Formats: sequence, C-alpha cells, structure tokens
Amino acid sequence: MKNNLVALEPKQVPEYAQAITDAGGQVTAITPSTKALVWTDYSSPEALQAMLTSNPQLEWVQLPFAGVDAFGEILKSPIIFTSAKRSYSEPVAEHALALCLALARIIPERVRTKSWGRQFADSFYDEDVLIVGGGGIAEELASLLTPFRSNVTVLRNRPNEPFLEGFTGRVVSFDHFDQELAKAKFVILACALTETTRFLFDARVLGLMRTDSYLVNIARGEVVNQEDLVHALKSGSIAAAATDVTYPEPLPEEHPMWELDNLLITPHTADTKEIVTKLFSDRLRVNVGAWLTDKPLVGVVDADLGY
Repeated sequence: MKNNLVALEPKQVPEYAQAITDAGGQVTAITPSTKALVWTDYSSPEALQAMLTSNPQLEWVQLPFAGVDAFGEILKSPIIFTSAKRSYSEPVAEHALALCLALARIIPERVRTKSWGRQFADSFYDEDVLIVGGGGIAEELASLLTPFRSNVTVLRNRPNEPFLEGFTGRVVSFDHFDQELAKAKFVILACALTETTRFLFDARVLGLMRTDSYLVNIARGEVVNQEDLVHALKSGSIAAAATDVTYPEPLPEEHPMWELDNLLITPHTADTKEIVTKLFSDRLRVNVGAWLTDKPLVGVVDADLGY
C-alpha cells in the first residue's frame, strides 16, 4: 500500500480536498514523498510541465477534464496520467440530445419569430444517426436514443472493443467515415481532439452530408472548421447546426457565426462548474482509493491516441 499523500494543485477546491480525504488520502503540498498529484487547471499546461520537471518522484497525475489535448507532449512523460473521461458523459450526452431536438423542431427560429410562421418538424424516430467518437458520451447518447428507435452508427478508432451493452446499432471504424456521413440525418461529434480529428469537418466533409442533415458538436471547437461551417450553413449544404464549443472561447460578439439563423450556439454549458465539481469529486474518490490500494485506475490516458 502506497503512502496516502496526494497533492492538490494549483486550485485548492474544497470539494476535491474532501473527496481525496474520503478516499483515504491526505491532501498535502508537494514534497519529495508525494507520488500522486491531482491537477485542477486545464488552462496552464506549462505550469504542470514545470511541476513535473521539479518533482521527478511523481508517479501518477489526475487531470481535470475528459479532453487532454491541451497537455500535448506532457502526456509522454514516463508517469501515469488519468483524465476525467466518462465522468461527464451523462450531462454532455443530455445536452447533445437537447441540441438535436431543438434543431429538428426549429426552436431557434420559433423563439425569435413574432408571427405564426411555417409548420415544420423533423424526428429522431427511425432516423439515421451518426455519432463520431466511441467513448462514454457516445455510449450514454446511444442509450438515450434507444426509445426513438434511431438507426445509430458509431464511428470509433477501435470498433472491435466493447461498446454499450445491449446496443443494437453498428460500431464501425473511420474507414467507413465518408459513406456513413453521407447517410446520416443527425451527425453528433463526441470525439477527442487529436491530430486526426482537428478540423476534420472541413468544406469537403461538410459537402458530403445530406442537405437536410443536422450537425451537433459537443466535442471540441477545433473538430470543425468554423469558416467552412459558416459557408455550409449559408449555402444550404446542411440544414442547421448546433455547437457547445467554439474557438476561441468565448466566441467574439462580432463573429459571423452569431449572424446565422440556422446555427444554435451554447456557451460551453454541457457541463457547468457545479456539475464538473460534483462529478470530478466522484472520480477522485474512485481513483485515489484505487491508487492507495494498488487497484486499476479509471481513465488512463493513452499518449499515442491522445485521450
């Protein structure tokens, strides 16, 4: 059994400290005896690198969010990194579903109008849905879609690995990307941001989509080329889109994306600070407890895959 010293840096969040204590750990400042670090700041990868350089005794670092793209080369350090992947799957999948339904029922249009307007609705029932990414958010979203009888296809890097138990849809590799994209009415981005997925949805890819299709992004802003998205929405290449993520964040008020009636933007609120605090605390209880008793950690990062 390891010593129970766990450093909590750089933000001393009381809920996180309590979770560490609940799991049997002792929150401490970094010392030569400290082997475990809970890092709470996604925006300061350079500070984490400095911490690792000055503390070569560290063996395990828990990172705060599911996405780890900000940490780049740091992840190749010879220590164990865990992310919060799968911690926030429920609220993010819930938000993705809400955005899809809002687009399909033209809610953005209806909340702005002052007249009776057109009668229009699309439905999830028996419709083709493509989820790009095969992690916890994709599993949760596929589960939420079950009552709609949607024809769900999941694109993931490792299609042969277990997916949602009882899932009746299809799980395929990115080799099938173009053909699956061309079939789908709803396309939902739930993938990690890697060198492969960065700006994956560019003019070529958006041009493959159905003209009556909907694109929803709850992954990272940089998965979509925003200039190409604006053009696709203006030209009618796709029907509408919704995104909870942009680049930069916050999106400047003068950005052309704000001017589009067929684009719904939410300010990265699929998981709020309150939701993150609760769910990350739950992850800390699990992983600190596992660390102290030499059990497998949850959410181990694969540096080669980037998530």
